[in-house]
Amino acid sequence: MRMNEAILKRINEICEEKGKNVCNACLNGGKSPSALYDLMKGRTKCPKVTTIKSFCEGVGITLSKFFDRDYFNNLEDE
Repeated sequence: MRMNEAILKRINEICEEKGKNVCNACLNGGKSPSALYDLMKGRTKCPKVTTIKSFCEGVGITLSKFFDRDYFNNLEDE
């Protein structure tokens, strides 16, 4: 799995767990959802940490909780 695939997988897991969508999570975190939508559509290959942080704030979790999955430790080279 590549980094962008792992990030998308985690975003989808969190949205499902929290009952939120990407748009609302980003807006609640104070950021436009366009950066994550670009990642989802393949236009961006590697999102900024600040984008992920805003998503995390919007769903009420920390960055460390976001990345607390084994699949982030076994990523393929980009």
